[in-house]
Amino acid sequence: MFGRLSQLTRQLSRPALNSSAFQSIPPATSVSPLTRGPSFKMTSSVLPKNKRTIHTAACLIIGDEVLGGKTIDTNSAFFAKYCFSLGIQLKRVEVIADDESEIIEAVRRMSDRYDFVVTSGGIGPTHDDITYASIAKAFSLPLKLHEAAFERMKRLSKPHPMQPKFDWETPSPSLTAKLRMVELPHDATVAEEEQAVFVADDMWVPIAIVNGNVHILPGVPRLFERLLEHLKPSLLPRLLNPEGKGIYRYLFSTPLAESDVAPYLTELAARVADRGVKVGSYPRWGNKRNTVTLVGTDKALMDELIPEVEANVDGKKVVREDELDPPSDAEEEAAAAVAAAPQAVKAKAK
Repeated sequence: MFGRLSQLTRQLSRPALNSSAFQSIPPATSVSPLTRGPSFKMTSSVLPKNKRTIHTAACLIIGDEVLGGKTIDTNSAFFAKYCFSLGIQLKRVEVIADDESEIIEAVRRMSDRYDFVVTSGGIGPTHDDITYASIAKAFSLPLKLHEAAFERMKRLSKPHPMQPKFDWETPSPSLTAKLRMVELPHDATVAEEEQAVFVADDMWVPIAIVNGNVHILPGVPRLFERLLEHLKPSLLPRLLNPEGKGIYRYLFSTPLAESDVAPYLTELAARVADRGVKVGSYPRWGNKRNTVTLVGTDKALMDELIPEVEANVDGKKVVREDELDPPSDAEEEAAAAVAAAPQAVKAKAK
């Protein structure tokens, strides 16, 4: 079987990336931590990237259809909530085109700067799905047919109703297109199980992992979300809090203007910054109350700050931003009408 598979692969695969192409690409640039801003936390460089503690994350959305307005990106929003729930600081989200040079530059930079990088999109069967090839080139790797993924594809994928004569063993343009989805970047120095992981028994799509921390995912939201959810157990041991407790967000509703609370919030932010707590202020246009937030992982400190913040912003901790909003004019009119209804019924009865 593997003999036929190898022969089939040679007939159908695209030309391999040659060494001269690799030589034309400059090596990934190392960025000094001094240029990354005060909030950047360095991860130990002793451990390989796939073993280090995960402090930070980045998300790279790849697709002309997103930039052209044809498709609305929901994956970055899901990933933001995913990171928040795990206590991972999502530092960057970028949307780029299906352009090789753009992908190479972005993925190199993100892999260098952040602990956990996820890409979304560009791994389908069509000519413009170039994510695998571009990321392979970014790290000077060849593409190689991943036999386990190919076998799972054959076993788990359903035949297209418009391809009744499709045969997995017969060379065809359709088979060549399908093979594009299981030709993954391959590093001969890394164990196979660390380069592609299957997180669900009923899914053939692997999560390809390149350079230790770049995770290549499909752009289809239901696949993107499901793969990440199933990946979570393998991430938990590498988190600052292995129990998977996320970041806490406290909301305070205040009737004061942002300019009134700014001096206190500025002082508070400087006081708690080294404890990993961020202070935020958000106007709610068209409403009579604004919102102040505390976000961080130190729940004990944040609990201690509740009375102080409430007193200094003349507000109260709430669950929802609109919790203390006064009723609108329409709501007041409706309430008055409801209250008057029984009196009108009694008067009519008399």
